[in-house]
Amino acid sequence: MNYDTISFDITDDVAIVTLNRPEVMNALNTQMRAEITDAVLAGGKSARVVVLTGAGKSFCSGQDLGDRANAANLDLERTLRDEYVPMLRAIYDCPVPTISAVNGAAAGAGANLALAADVVIATESAFFLQAFTRIGLIPDAGGTYYLPRQMGLAKAMGAALFADKITARQADDWGMIYEAVSDTRFADHWKSRALHLAKGPTAAYQRVKQSIRASFDNDLEDQLALEAKLQGQCGQTRDFKEGVVAFLEKRPAQYEGR
Repeated sequence: MNYDTISFDITDDVAIVTLNRPEVMNALNTQMRAEITDAVLAGGKSARVVVLTGAGKSFCSGQDLGDRANAANLDLERTLRDEYVPMLRAIYDCPVPTISAVNGAAAGAGANLALAADVVIATESAFFLQAFTRIGLIPDAGGTYYLPRQMGLAKAMGAALFADKITARQADDWGMIYEAVSDTRFADHWKSRALHLAKGPTAAYQRVKQSIRASFDNDLEDQLALEAKLQGQCGQTRDFKEGVVAFLEKRPAQYEGR
């Protein structure tokens, strides 16, 4: 697929999806949502890690409201159901680890697009903004799911009600994201993180995602049973055998992702 609103590249088993409408702070329109969905699905099949980031100074400013007349007539339920859900599911269900490299402002649906990834790494000058109540809406694009799980009920409620700007450092301190990195180190750092995952035991990563997510719905007995099942599967992989041999030989493991 040829892309007009994003760029897509796979190098060293790292698929990079770059939102590429910097003139509108990478605002999400119908075409961009479809292209992100397609690229994430392609990356999940062809790479061992998928990275989402933004071109220019912003990560994503959220829904592209366009001109005032069109904004007032948006069918938000249809847009969320038919356009956002497939995009968010592609990220959530991606069989390989996903990283959001938040290079700048992440607002509205753009903030929650970032939070959909397994790991969120932000540059210190970035910020997150649940802007929805400023225009009479509720957090969407998965915001009401991710926020309380990642930052706790009290912080999530305040972020949604007040629509305050949350700095990357605050987001890091509150557990909303994995880490905030200085602007000078940011690009090299997230690329290094992505390469680390791309060279790792991909089958184990898949089961890490599955088991941690299941813990929200399982009691201890069910979770222990799931751990045993998934660990048994990991124990049958070539990567596990390589990991053990590499440990005994005191050398770096050469994982194949199988």
